[in-house]
Amino acid sequence: MRLIPLSKYRVGCAAGALVFAVISLAGLQAGGATAAVPQLRVALIAPSARNDHAFTQSMYAALTSLKHGSHFKLTVSENQFVVEEAAQLMRTYAADGYSLIVVHGSQYGDALREIAREYPKVSFAWGTSSTTLGLPNVYAYSAASNQGGYVQGYLAALVSKSKVIGEIGPVDVGDAKLYLDGFRAGALAAVPNAVVHAGYTGSFSDPSLMAKRADEYVKARADVLTGSSQAVVGAIAVCEDRDVAWFGTQWSQTALAPTQVVSSQVYDWTVVLKRILSRVRAGRLGGATYTITLKNGGEKIEFNPQYKLPAAVRAASQERISAIENGTVHVPR
Repeated sequence: MRLIPLSKYRVGCAAGALVFAVISLAGLQAGGATAAVPQLRVALIAPSARNDHAFTQSMYAALTSLKHGSHFKLTVSENQFVVEEAAQLMRTYAADGYSLIVVHGSQYGDALREIAREYPKVSFAWGTSSTTLGLPNVYAYSAASNQGGYVQGYLAALVSKSKVIGEIGPVDVGDAKLYLDGFRAGALAAVPNAVVHAGYTGSFSDPSLMAKRADEYVKARADVLTGSSQAVVGAIAVCEDRDVAWFGTQWSQTALAPTQVVSSQVYDWTVVLKRILSRVRAGRLGGATYTITLKNGGEKIEFNPQYKLPAAVRAASQERISAIENGTVHVPR
């Protein structure tokens, strides 16, 4: 038997270990076993319930769908309609070392401006807003809700028999205002002599104010209504009671009135959340703004299969969507 010098054996073992390590790394990169990825801690602060069929549910659903693949642990604080209490939660999560705090409500802006300065090493995402408040650790996200609003307003004018339409918002800011402005523009583009009643209740969370305004519009001959915020359940109840068509936004509202909802503009925040989470993981605290649109897939028109919408009307909606996406129709802001 030939003897192998011990020194050569040691070198051979080291070389073999190196080769094994290289092969193992290549396997990981080629899609074999997944290397452990540090888990981020993400908090969501939202003004209404996670199942509100509107603003909060759109963000909760997006975060929930991403948390496994994007490797983060999610903590949710819902029904935070009192800004002072939401601000205290922001401080609590920031002090506890959360990686990203999603502040889902334009009403939280003043509090965020102060708290983000107090915790410069914590990332915050705020929406809907187009400004980062000039802070390097704040991301801003918004929805071009006027686009889906335009499409649905166009449909509403075609669906309406009286050519009288009502739209109800909470406060004339953010995606709510954009949506209603777009809806009105779409309705008038389809039927220039249509009558579009528009108003704001002053509240994101009071369904009774929505119901009262909806009743006023129905008495003024409106046979199609739309609105924004979690308070729309009040207006939708009026639509059910008075046999009036409804167009939803922010989330699918078909389940709230299966025979009255025509369609809903549905927000898919994963489009912007993926980019924000990727940047946070790379150590980029903020300083960027993102917008969901029809073209990037962050907004979708979801039709209620139970509503008997004429094929020609539905086809008109797709034509409007394509025109907005390719730029031949410019929706007013």
